[in-house]
Amino acid sequence: MSTTDPGAGALYPLGLRVRGRAVVVVGGGPVAARRARGLLEAGALVTVVAPQVCPQMADLLAGVADADHLPRAYAGGDLADAWLVHTATGDPAVDARVAADAEAGRTFCVTAGDAGADGGGTAWVPAVARVALDEPSGPAEVVVAVNGGRDPGRARRVRDAVAAQLASGELPLRAVRPVARTGPGRVALVGGGPGADGLVTARGRALIARADVVVVDRLAPRGLLADLADDVLVVDVGKRPGHHPVPQEEIDATLVRHALAGRDVVRLKGGDPYVFGRGGEELAACRAHGIEVEVVPGVTSAVSVPAAAGIPVTHRGLSRGFTVLTGHEDVGRVPPASDHTVVLLMGVSRLAESADALVAAGRAPETPVAVVEDGYGPRQRTTVGTLATIAAVASGAGVRAPAVVVVGDVVRLSPAWPGTRTGTRRDVEFRP
Repeated sequence: MSTTDPGAGALYPLGLRVRGRAVVVVGGGPVAARRARGLLEAGALVTVVAPQVCPQMADLLAGVADADHLPRAYAGGDLADAWLVHTATGDPAVDARVAADAEAGRTFCVTAGDAGADGGGTAWVPAVARVALDEPSGPAEVVVAVNGGRDPGRARRVRDAVAAQLASGELPLRAVRPVARTGPGRVALVGGGPGADGLVTARGRALIARADVVVVDRLAPRGLLADLADDVLVVDVGKRPGHHPVPQEEIDATLVRHALAGRDVVRLKGGDPYVFGRGGEELAACRAHGIEVEVVPGVTSAVSVPAAAGIPVTHRGLSRGFTVLTGHEDVGRVPPASDHTVVLLMGVSRLAESADALVAAGRAPETPVAVVEDGYGPRQRTTVGTLATIAAVASGAGVRAPAVVVVGDVVRLSPAWPGTRTGTRRDVEFRP
């Protein structure tokens, strides 16, 4: 392959530091303005050569100390001190002359519209994505440059897709080289949503991708752990009903210990950190030791799991509000109005007691109830009944945690409720 062949493999990708170095832009139109803006943002000393400039270029040059404008046509000698030249005049003959002068002066040249034909420029501008990073040693960024093989549109599409994956944490951004740190690490309390990997927020996923330590709950989206690097420490503090092998005080101490050792820690929870997630306690424990904490909200299972079963917690004409409680609290204090939905988390073990308490507080025994198991998980199932029957129905169906209990007329909207459209195979037949 000839060294001038613009085909595959002919380009040597390279990033240039142009801060404080002279760069010439020939042309005053919108394309030249975009090139000049990028160069100025990179710190270059820019000289624009053009008889006239467009409004964008005029605005850019106004009051900028590092930019000069020569209001005339290009002339020989304009590239004498330049490290790099961009030519975008719209006149192929002028652009070719600039490229030839740059070649003779051993100055790299970017020619607008040049797809790589012989006689054109010697450099190309890729589509660039920049992702800002808040590293322990200070602000940094990851720069991704894409050359589309003579197709700028393709390069932009690839660039945008890569940038989105970097920002969401789908691609690794965690530093590999050891980073000098003068203080403690940081802790992020990340709500992982109801358990499905795709329901964590983009911010949460990005923090997980950069973490040194991940302290994870049983109901968190554990599929995300498979993407972590081998040297990321995963601490499992999962709890099961009646079995809490790691007390909350020890979880707090774990977060503090790793952060004080200079590590960035993610506390990955199911649902939302502040909806029965004890996030407030963990925040207080970290702040008591001077540790910076970020709280990333998650999609709470109190709303999302009923939605997965086709049940809105509020609905025009059926429910004007809702209350979320754990199954271990006095549900009899909830307003008994028929247009008020009750959502019980961790309520399977005391389902009978909760149903009786709601009836005793004024709810009709015929009030619809749904128990949604393993929302968004492989064994998601909806069991329906009434306050009078749900305990027996759930027991007969073998309902088990994790599950969310929904009480109220909105349950009638579930596909599992009699009279609605046929439910899925995951729905349990209603028994009055």
